[in-house]
Amino acid sequence: MMRSENLAVKCKQNLFNCGLCGGPSKAFRMLSKRPESVKGKSVYGDPDTSTREEVAAAFVFFKTRYAALVASQVLQSLNPMLWVTDLAPEPHDVYWSNLCIPFRQLWIRKIATLLAAIVFMFLFLIPVTFVQGLTQLDQLHHRFPFLRGLLKKKFMNQLVTGYLPSVVLMLFLYIVPPTMMLFSAVEGSFSRSGRKKSACRKVLYFMIWNVFFVNVLSGSVINQLNVISSPKGIPAQLARAVPTQASFFMTYILTSGWASLASEVMQPFALLWHLIRRFILRKKDDLSDKPLSFPYHIEVPRVLLFGLLGFTFSILAPLMLPLLLAYFLLAFLVYRNQILNVYTWKYETGGQLWPTIHNTTIFSLVLMQIIALGVFGLKRSPVASGFTIPLIICTLLFNEYCRQRFHPIFKNNAAQMLIDMDRQDEQSGRMEDIHRQLPSAYCQFSSSFHDLYKSGHHDQSDNGENIRDSEDEKPGEDSKKVNEPLALHRHMESQEPSGK
Repeated sequence: MMRSENLAVKCKQNLFNCGLCGGPSKAFRMLSKRPESVKGKSVYGDPDTSTREEVAAAFVFFKTRYAALVASQVLQSLNPMLWVTDLAPEPHDVYWSNLCIPFRQLWIRKIATLLAAIVFMFLFLIPVTFVQGLTQLDQLHHRFPFLRGLLKKKFMNQLVTGYLPSVVLMLFLYIVPPTMMLFSAVEGSFSRSGRKKSACRKVLYFMIWNVFFVNVLSGSVINQLNVISSPKGIPAQLARAVPTQASFFMTYILTSGWASLASEVMQPFALLWHLIRRFILRKKDDLSDKPLSFPYHIEVPRVLLFGLLGFTFSILAPLMLPLLLAYFLLAFLVYRNQILNVYTWKYETGGQLWPTIHNTTIFSLVLMQIIALGVFGLKRSPVASGFTIPLIICTLLFNEYCRQRFHPIFKNNAAQMLIDMDRQDEQSGRMEDIHRQLPSAYCQFSSSFHDLYKSGHHDQSDNGENIRDSEDEKPGEDSKKVNEPLALHRHMESQEPSGK
């Protein structure tokens, strides 16, 4: 039986967080099956256990996966916020720094990070507006008269108004993924995959709004329109505005898409940092021993944004499609090589990013159909417009069917599947081995489990294997992983009366 404890220490941010709340690394205590050990006798012989308080969160282990699933779905108390349970992530996926956050702070943190992300999104309108000003030659002549002679040259004109805006925008966008990752960490997710998934969504929404809509709605043509006019005029406004930004987005695909693939292969930032450490800082440690994880929050939003550009410009600027086709072919080869040979697999998320990819693809399809409706309206073709409306309805119905059919699978595990897995492990004798690995799996530091088992569990110390933090795992290193949801993550808001 596992029990989490804390020496009445308040949760503080430090460089060496413990397994639960910033206390010592021995945050777990093994209790034997004898009744006297439960009544207060500690296996460590610590006489001061009566003064210890319950922590804000703990891991609870179950004998079967089905039992853990049932315990995570039912209410543990009449007060829903008193005992909050959820399936624990796998050991390498645990984000230990956020385990000590009380449950009552999570919704406050989510609201605060949402507001911060919105404010950051609107502050980013300043560099986007500056970039759009570079694409308009008339405004450059008006605001910078000393550049008129230089801009009269054809080469400089094409460089400033064509290539320079996309490069400037790409440089500004480099600060977005780290900022969103910081917001997602403050949000309070107790798993690394949840933090990365939240950052991926934030970056995706940011890219769709600031890169696509803001650039489209700030063009020279749209300045003559009333953007907040009646909703009936939105398709026509998009149909007029989107083609005017075709050249900008074609350059953006070359600078942000093709150049990013070349940077992904060469890894210039990692190479530069290695040279600085070796020749300037004079450090001899080998960086190849440190793992690299795939930056989903950077690459997935970029791919989805290019998919959005392909859908929306396919009927207005088809010359963009060959560039996108070449990008996706190169991206398949580059990402396949990087995932197989460069990046390290650390934890399994069960395809949790797929709903985001599906919803973004459906949004891109619907947006393309709305723009097509506006184009047919400008061409005064009521027949084509009439056939476009049922297409939009059918796309939304298909999305609803997929949401009802597939989305529950990504939210909850199927009880039938877990029961079958429990039966197979019990018949093969693997269940006992899994139970033996559970205590060592959910330890933040490798030394904590060794010290824990050294006092009374010498017979199992050779069989249990320490699983280190996922950030310290080396590429290609084999280790036994406890990936089954036998553990339960529990938030405890207050201490229950002893009579319960």
